[in-house]
Amino acid sequence: MQFGFRLALLREVILLALDTLRVNKMRSALTVMGVVIGITAIVGMTSLIRGFDQSLRDSIRQLGPNTIFVAKFSGVSIAAGRNFADLARRPNLTVDDARAIQKLAPAVQTVDIWLGAMGDVLERAYYNGNRTKLLNIIGATEEYAALSFVKVVSGRLFTAPEVEHKRKVVVLGDTPYQVLFAKSGLDPIGKKVRLGAGEYTVVGVLDQRPSVGNLGTAQDDFVVIPESTHQALFGSQARRVFRGQPGSAMIAVLPYDSATRGEALAQVDEIMRIRHGLKLDEPDDFDVVTQDAALKVWDQVSQATFLGLVVISSIALMVGGIGVMAIMTISVTERTREIGVRKALGARRREILAQFLAEAIVLTSVGGVIGILLGAAIGVTVHAATGFPISLPWWSFALGLGFSAAVGIFFGMVPAIRAARLDPIEALRYE
Repeated sequence: MQFGFRLALLREVILLALDTLRVNKMRSALTVMGVVIGITAIVGMTSLIRGFDQSLRDSIRQLGPNTIFVAKFSGVSIAAGRNFADLARRPNLTVDDARAIQKLAPAVQTVDIWLGAMGDVLERAYYNGNRTKLLNIIGATEEYAALSFVKVVSGRLFTAPEVEHKRKVVVLGDTPYQVLFAKSGLDPIGKKVRLGAGEYTVVGVLDQRPSVGNLGTAQDDFVVIPESTHQALFGSQARRVFRGQPGSAMIAVLPYDSATRGEALAQVDEIMRIRHGLKLDEPDDFDVVTQDAALKVWDQVSQATFLGLVVISSIALMVGGIGVMAIMTISVTERTREIGVRKALGARRREILAQFLAEAIVLTSVGGVIGILLGAAIGVTVHAATGFPISLPWWSFALGLGFSAAVGIFFGMVPAIRAARLDPIEALRYE
C-alpha cells in the first residue's frame, strides 16, 4: 500500500514537472541548450572515436600477435617522449642485421627485410600510356606476404632464386593494379611495367590492406620488388627526408611456434645490441615493436583524447547546469505563493523538495535525450557521407542520460532546498 502511494506521488511529481516545462517552452528550451550541446558532443564524438579506435586496432592486429618488428625508431619511442633529433641520429638497420638475426637467433623461424618501407624511394609506375601517382617502392624477400599478412590475390610472390639473382619482377599493391589494369580489364600477370628507368615483370597482385578509419590513407600505394634488386637499383636514391641520410631498413621477425615471443624478443635484442656495440648501461638505439606495444601506445593516445572530450563536454554541461539553477531559482520565486498553499494543505518539505528536484532532473533529462539523438544522428550522417566507421555502444547513451540527470540533481538541489524551507505563512503573504 505504502509503495503504491509513493509510486503515485512520484508519478504526480513528474507530471507536474512536465507541465511546468510545457507552460514555459521558450525558457525551458534556452535552459537545456547547454545540456543538449554537452550530451551531443559526448555521444557524437564517442561514436566517432570508438569507431576509429576499433578500426585502428583491427589494422594493428593484422600484424599478427607474435610478429616482431625491428626499426630505427617507431611511434613507441615518440610516444615515450624521446627527442626526434636523437632518434634520427640512430644507426640505420641493414640487410646484414636481418641475416644475423636469422642465423643467430634459435627461437626465430622467419626473417624478412623491408627496404624503403618508410617511403625512402618513390616512383611512378607506367603501362600502356597509363601512369600512377608516386608509389612507395618496397624491397623485400620471398617471405613478404607471410610476415606482412597481406594476401596475394592474383599470381604469386617472387621466389628465393629471383631474390638471389636480382630479377626485375614486381608484385603490385591494389592502387597500381586498379590504375594500370583493372580499369581496362587486363590480366596484369606477365605484363611489363616501368618503374623509374627500369622495366619489371608483374608476377602478382596483393589484396587491399586495411584502411584506418576508411580514410584511404594511401595504404595501397606501393609495389614490392626483391630486396636485392632494390639495393642494386635504388640504393643510392634511398634518402631519408632528414639530413639526407641513407634510409634505414625495417626487419620483420616471426618466432617458431614452439618458442615464446619473449624468448625471440630477448634474442633479437641481444643480437642487435652486440652488432651496434652497445654497453650494458647504454639504452637501445633501435626499437623492437610488437602488436601489444603498438596497442599500448594507442591506448595512451585514445585515453587522452577521450579525457579531453569529457573535459570539453563538461564545460558545456556546467554552463547548462548554471542555467538550470538560475531558471529553477526564478521558478521558486514565481511560485512562492503556490508553495505556501501546498504547505498549508499539508505538503511536507520532502515533497516540495522532490517536486522541484524532479523538475530540474526532467528538464536536463529532456536535454539529454535530445543530445543523444543529435549525437547519434551526427555519427550516422558522417558514416553515411564518408564511410568513417562509428560505434554506438549502449553505454554511451546511458552515459549521456546519466550525465544529464546528474547535472539536474547537482544544480537543481539548491533551488529545491530553498523551496522546501520556505515558511508557509511568509509564502502565503508573498505577492
